[in-house]
This record gives sequence, C-alpha cells and structure tokens, in this order.
Amino acid sequence: MGSKWDIEKFTGSNDFGLWKVKMLAVLIQQKCEKALKGEGALSVTMTQAEKIEMVDKARSVILLCLGDKVLRDVAKERIVASMWSKLESLYMTKSLAHRQFLKQQLYSFKMMESKTVMEQLTEFNKMLDDLENIEVQLEDEDKAILLLYALPRSFESFKYTMLYGKEGIVTLEEVQVALRTKELTKTKDLRADENSEGLSVSRGNGGGRVNRGSSKSGNKEKYKCFKCHKFGHFKRDCPEDNENSAQV
Repeated sequence: MGSKWDIEKFTGSNDFGLWKVKMLAVLIQQKCEKALKGEGALSVTMTQAEKIEMVDKARSVILLCLGDKVLRDVAKERIVASMWSKLESLYMTKSLAHRQFLKQQLYSFKMMESKTVMEQLTEFNKMLDDLENIEVQLEDEDKAILLLYALPRSFESFKYTMLYGKEGIVTLEEVQVALRTKELTKTKDLRADENSEGLSVSRGNGGGRVNRGSSKSGNKEKYKCFKCHKFGHFKRDCPEDNENSAQV
C-alpha cells in the first residue's frame, strides 16, 4: 500500500476536509470511487461479482486510512456509501451552531506580527475550506477584504494600496500573491542586511588591529631605557650608546 500512495490516517483531530480530498484521490487511483454513490449507481454492464469487488475494495481502502478511534465509529457499516455518509455526518456537521462557529472564527481572524505571513495564510485558507465543506459560499471579493483587514498594523500601506490603489475588484488570489511576494522580498532583504553587517564587522576587526599597533608605538614615552635609565626611548635607540649612534 505504501508503495502506491501515502496518506495520513484520519484520527478525528486532524483536518477531515483535507483528508477527504486525499481519500477521494486515492479511491480514484484505485478505480473504485464510484462505490461511494452506492451499488445502484454502478454501471449496468458490470456483473454482480464485479460490483461487490469494487465496493469491498473501496471500503477496505477507507478503513486502512482511519485511526482506531474513528474506525470504531464506522467499522460496523458494511456498505461503503453508508460508511462515507456517516463519516461526513460525524466530522463535517452542517448544523447551525457549527456554521456560526466557523463564520465567527473567520470574521474574527487577525494576523500577528510574531508569525510569518505564509503560515497565517495557511490558517486563513483552512477556515475558508472548512466553510466550503459545509456548503457555505462566500464571494471572492469578501474573502479578499477579510484577509486585508486581518493584516497587522505594519501592513497599513499595503492594505491601502490593495483597496484603493487599483481599479476594479480586488481578488483573493491577487492579495495572497502580493503578500507572498512581499514576504519573500522581506526575507531576501534581511539576508542581505545580515551579510553586509557581517562584512562590516570583519573589516572593523581588521582596523582594530592597526589601531592597537599604532597606539602601542605612540606610547613609547612610558618605556624606560635600560642603558641610561631615562624615559622616552628603548636601549637600542639610546643616544648615549656610541655604537648605536654611529649606526644611525
């Protein structure tokens, strides 16, 4: 199984909507996705044995992609269509309370300075997917405006440009592409600044060594000559040393 496809098991706590999309892809790959509509929806050209084989195959594939807790909830369902429907009713409820909760979560969403734009865009898109999974449709412009007003204060100029700096309707894709581009540019600028700072520090250290050497030679006044015992020169430079004076 692992050599053909790899999918995270649904445990009840991870994203059911995303798991459902992956699960449908696996069933299509295994050529048994039609079994989800029930045996009656299968082609009339199929024999009864072929229909049973397809339904059993789809059921086994789904069961192998469920965690133990979820598996106990649906294991008694012998019909794959009923199993799929039960999973949706348990983990993708369309109740009024659930709809209101997801809407409130989206409308109150605010991005933070401490997190990257990329990971917060993922959170925002997940909330949109959760609403679409329970058939709550939002206009694309409304999604874009919600995202713009969720941006932190440092994005005020960006928000103003996207809302009033162009003609026509702002789209969610435009906003997300612009945000990703801005994030990548910011990352590159930070790396460039770090490299420049490191180069400056390296040059500064080299200059420090020259200054230390200069200060050392400039403080000769505090050294005492071992020849005449006077301050201000070394023994090799002593004016009382005739031999040394001759060399000079």
